[in-house]
Amino acid sequence: MAENKQALVEGLNQDLAAEYQAIIMYRTYASLVTGPWRQELRAFFESEIPDELGHAAFLADKVVALGGTPVTQSAAVPSAGTARQMLENALAAEVDTIERYTRRIEQAEAAGEISIKVQLEDLIVDESSHRDDIRRMLKDWPA
Repeated sequence: MAENKQALVEGLNQDLAAEYQAIIMYRTYASLVTGPWRQELRAFFESEIPDELGHAAFLADKVVALGGTPVTQSAAVPSAGTARQMLENALAAEVDTIERYTRRIEQAEAAGEISIKVQLEDLIVDESSHRDDIRRMLKDWPA
């Protein structure tokens, strides 16, 4: 059981680094975005930040509760030269997050951490909503 919890802590720290990445990415993109939909995209990117901060707080707290130390470095933030690329990067990040959280659910079950499993399922619902919003935004976006 101890090695299952250690694997879960390591995975949660990967997720935490990715949430930090999302916070930085959305803040940066909100400042950089240009073009005819600048105001709408700026508002969209800024609106994502509080959710990602909440996810980061959850993950950091769970790492500590499991006896670990939360990471303090983010994953690399992808650069983007256009609004479309910003949205594509955000979509890729959301898809990746859903995949990681799905793996983390399996680790939580293996470690006997059912409450973490359920909370991760809630995060997947939230991230899936973000993913779907971005997909709709990109649907008819010019190439």
